[in-house]
Amino acid sequence: MTDVEVPGACIILIGLFALQRYGTHRVGFLFAPIVCIWLFCISAIGIYNIFYWNPHVYQALSPYYVFQFLKKTRRGGWMALCGILLCITGSEAMFAGLGHFSQLSLKIAFTSLVYPSLILAYMGQAAYFSRHHDVEQEYHFGFYVSVPEKLRWPVLVIAILAAVVGSQSIITGTFSIIRQCSALSCFPRVKVVHTSSKVHGQVYIPEINWLLMLLCLAVTIGFRDTKLMGNASGLAVVSVMLVTSCLMSLVIVICWHKNVMLAIGFVLFFGTIEALFFSASVMKFLEGAWVPVALAFVFLSVMCVWHYGTLKKYEFDVQNKVSLSWLLSLGHTLGFARVRGIGLVHTELVSGIPAIFSHFVTNLPAFHQVLVFLCIKHVPVPHVRPEERFLVGRVGPREFRVYRCIVRYGYHDVHKDDDEFEKDLVCSIAKFIQAGSGCNKNSSNSNDEPEKGGGKMTVVGTCSCTIHHTILVSENNNYAHEVDHVDLAETSSESHKIIKPKKKVRFVVPESPKIDTGAMEELKELMEAREIGVAYIIGQSYMRAKPGSSMLKKLVINLGYEFLRKNSREPSYELSAPHASSLEVGMMYQV
Repeated sequence: MTDVEVPGACIILIGLFALQRYGTHRVGFLFAPIVCIWLFCISAIGIYNIFYWNPHVYQALSPYYVFQFLKKTRRGGWMALCGILLCITGSEAMFAGLGHFSQLSLKIAFTSLVYPSLILAYMGQAAYFSRHHDVEQEYHFGFYVSVPEKLRWPVLVIAILAAVVGSQSIITGTFSIIRQCSALSCFPRVKVVHTSSKVHGQVYIPEINWLLMLLCLAVTIGFRDTKLMGNASGLAVVSVMLVTSCLMSLVIVICWHKNVMLAIGFVLFFGTIEALFFSASVMKFLEGAWVPVALAFVFLSVMCVWHYGTLKKYEFDVQNKVSLSWLLSLGHTLGFARVRGIGLVHTELVSGIPAIFSHFVTNLPAFHQVLVFLCIKHVPVPHVRPEERFLVGRVGPREFRVYRCIVRYGYHDVHKDDDEFEKDLVCSIAKFIQAGSGCNKNSSNSNDEPEKGGGKMTVVGTCSCTIHHTILVSENNNYAHEVDHVDLAETSSESHKIIKPKKKVRFVVPESPKIDTGAMEELKELMEAREIGVAYIIGQSYMRAKPGSSMLKKLVINLGYEFLRKNSREPSYELSAPHASSLEVGMMYQV
């Protein structure tokens, strides 16, 4: 790469990364034609060179000549393996799209189109150079020399477009890997934008996108030589192949339940070949191959620090969560003043009482008349049906007025605004109370697993799906509308009319012989608390290593994890909570 070519490469890179925010589905229809044209082009040129320059080049497919080459050239042939490895780097990139395509489609595409085209292209180049031994010393790019002169410019344009498509596959694969690592708490929280409502794997992460762009520009401007970039790419690719072979042996034994000897044989056969290429690539360490090693070390350090800190935080939460017996010992008033309104305590625990609750009431012995431990979970499905959105249970006896609510969102679900969410939450708790009193038992699905905080969890729909025996009244009492067992599919227009007015809505519990007295009182208290307002209690944790910890642990927790936590994205529930009704409770975690 010359100084003249560097600005052009940088412009292409900036344009490529700038288009990522629009999603691959908008320009993806161009990818398949570009790749097919490119593969057809290189295969046709290869066939032309084979028949025109050296028809006997097909003999190079025999492994015999590989051993003869290494035997004759010795160290020089072994060092050449690093360059030979670049022949498969482009085709290897297509497997980065495993999250977007099925295994069968990749197998068919690779065996019937990609692999034959690559074989013909490289055989064509070998046939050309067998008759032109000195031409590669005059030109840096041997491939374009083997292309007929009249076709070089069209082939160059197609090659640039094919390179962009290949880069797109790597970028999209990186987004998918980062999203999965973040979901497994192995990477700091980032903003994930799902660019397609139909394809799960098509995501866009702004922070990673611009970070990749800066790294690509730094490598392009810093190296200014495709040979150095090739060395870096070769070591990265062969490292991935070697690690994949080792992990594949675990899949053979653990997932496929095959014989251990089969896994050992797989690793010995493929691992030996890959280790040979890896040893040749390592020799180029100081000639550009150090870049992927340095980047891998940085990202691995970030992932290890984040995962270690998250694990310690979760262990602290589990070890310090309050037992139900402690709550029961407080009595009817929970041992402190109960103020009017609803208190939503955000927690990541699906069972037990979070330590942040006891920390708050210990320092301020007052809480709301209705307590809801709210846990928001994102599940790996596009959408969660409205009738399965909420999972509601009771913590302690009925007179405590303490509930647990798990809200489940799909990765492409749109979060409602504050008023709509509060209305759905109150409706779900009201429906749970009615179901527990013997009303509408047929319409609610109970979970067989008991909630460890006390009582069973019940799957409850949202207000937009069903409203049972609840009257919605506007603030100025201009209208009142009662809905009884309303299905969203049958009366979507009527339910829309209820939500459409931009007025504050309050809830009134109608008198009904189907609801017992205790449930009626519980419903009335819930609706009165909703009229007063909802307060969002959000725990803000700060981690510090315990006194006497090792210096390494202090560096990891006090500096590394805390730096990542402060500079990463906040949880989704903290971003969606209204600021006017939010209350952050700080707590120091000593791990």
